[in-house]
Amino acid sequence: MIHSLFLINSSGDIFLEKHWKSVVSRSVCDYFFEAQERATEAENVPPVIPTPHHYLLSVYRHKIFFVAVIQTEVPPLFVIEFLHRVVDTFQDYFGVCSEPVIKDNVVVVYEVLEEMLDNGFPLATESNILKELIKPPTILRTVVNTITGSTNVGDQLPTGQLSVVPWRRTGVKYTNNEAYFDVIEEIDAIIDKSGSTVTAEIQGVIDACVKLTGMPDLTLSFMNPRLLDDVSFHPCVRFKRWESERILSFIPPDGNFRLLSYHVSAQNLVAIPVYVKHNISFRDSSSLGRFEITVGPKQTMGKTIEGVMVTSQMPKGVLNMSLTPSQGTHTFDPVTKMLSWDVGKINPQKLPSLKGTMSLQAGASKPDENPTINLQFKIQQLAISGLKVNRLDMYGEKYKPFKGIKYMTKAGKFQVRT
Repeated sequence: MIHSLFLINSSGDIFLEKHWKSVVSRSVCDYFFEAQERATEAENVPPVIPTPHHYLLSVYRHKIFFVAVIQTEVPPLFVIEFLHRVVDTFQDYFGVCSEPVIKDNVVVVYEVLEEMLDNGFPLATESNILKELIKPPTILRTVVNTITGSTNVGDQLPTGQLSVVPWRRTGVKYTNNEAYFDVIEEIDAIIDKSGSTVTAEIQGVIDACVKLTGMPDLTLSFMNPRLLDDVSFHPCVRFKRWESERILSFIPPDGNFRLLSYHVSAQNLVAIPVYVKHNISFRDSSSLGRFEITVGPKQTMGKTIEGVMVTSQMPKGVLNMSLTPSQGTHTFDPVTKMLSWDVGKINPQKLPSLKGTMSLQAGASKPDENPTINLQFKIQQLAISGLKVNRLDMYGEKYKPFKGIKYMTKAGKFQVRT
């Protein structure tokens, strides 16, 4: 299965390596570095790279490449999902997953990785089980360990590890019993010059924070479950019940976990929440060009679009830009030719716009194509697919928990062609 794991930072340095079976030489990463050089951006590095004797599977998160080395044929998504679980575990343990934090907690990192894989095969990947095996670092615990020479490894096997629900420890007690669910949708879209949708799809997740006493059994039902396509569940979900009734029935893990992820790819179900009016023109004989864009809301069910950020990679012939925004701030880097406009919130009564001129190289030919516009935005309390939770019920325990559902839509790779 997984022989080794290498952590590589954005400047190409291997700052941590872990081997489970036999030591694999660092030189195997040379194939990864070659692929990295060929890719224009870090996100474009191929997730699977074949080499003469190994396969390299990688994910890129928090400006770190997590590269797994395998020698035999395995389902690549299985390894990639495990790498994402490693990142999520580090984030849960240390608050953030970054190179300095991993270096500061290197002992705990090695202990956690040792428990997550056994001889290269995934063993304990649930965060609350791992926290019983390896206690998360605190300042007091670090001081005590330094003085006494002890480690963060727990004294006994987690109680849930040998039960039929290995994701939940036994004897959980809380004074405040609460269950909160976040429905987060990310919309990826390409909009053409005329404003028509070329492609659009939604990647959605339901993240849960469940802090309930005892062994509760929860059911979560939706108003319109048929929207959910290509669904991936946490192991706690009873799949037969979902297949027959389209109801999520599960005994939840303790704490934070991802209940399910889903995909909506039917174009008629994907509403585009923003539009961009643009007028970008270059003249053949002139050294000036015109640049105008306006951003407005569309199909947002009356919700406010916030955190709007517009970026555009301008052609090489553009020397500088003289622009005036109606709101927010903008920057243009003459070296990288990157235009950024931090819009903030969109007020439907006064739409934000960015207008001005571009200075072009004298004598240079007109650019072959107009730049594309990339958008980032967030809409609180709206799931753009129309997914709505109907009700959450609890069985097996007598107390009444606090319950809450929150919705959010944000932009993934949202591109407008001009």
